[in-house]
Amino acid sequence: MSGNFEARLAELGVTLGNAAAPAANYVPFVQVGETLFVSGQISMENGEMITGKIGADLTVEEGAAAARVCAINLLGQVKAACGGDLDRLVRVVKLTGFVNSTPEFGDQPKVVNGCSDFLVEALGDAGRHSRSAVSAGALPFNVAVEIEGIFQIKP
Repeated sequence: MSGNFEARLAELGVTLGNAAAPAANYVPFVQVGETLFVSGQISMENGEMITGKIGADLTVEEGAAAARVCAINLLGQVKAACGGDLDRLVRVVKLTGFVNSTPEFGDQPKVVNGCSDFLVEALGDAGRHSRSAVSAGALPFNVAVEIEGIFQIKP
């Protein structure tokens, strides 16, 4: 699939809202040539944070749903970086997912699949990417998941 990503998102019932402003001293994204680095996006939907530790407070499935929210927030930042034209996105290059989980929890990849699966569903081959999924003893605001991304965009 190439182009018309907004139409595909609409088919999936997803509307990209306004990209979240940074919560500290950093910028939401940096573009270097055709590479776009997007700061970590937390599991926040409609102004409400999805919080808790996977393996204690939340199930793998609930964590994957939180990671899907991170994917939507990442795309919102990409759209903002592209001046509102999501079709400038060429591909997702790399994701790094941080999962707020208990020390014995080992299914971080299954949680971050919520993000990866959504991006492939929404973007087709342009959504396929390399990835890391790691455990975090704590995340800001006790959010369940935070995911950062690297994207290729058209100039």
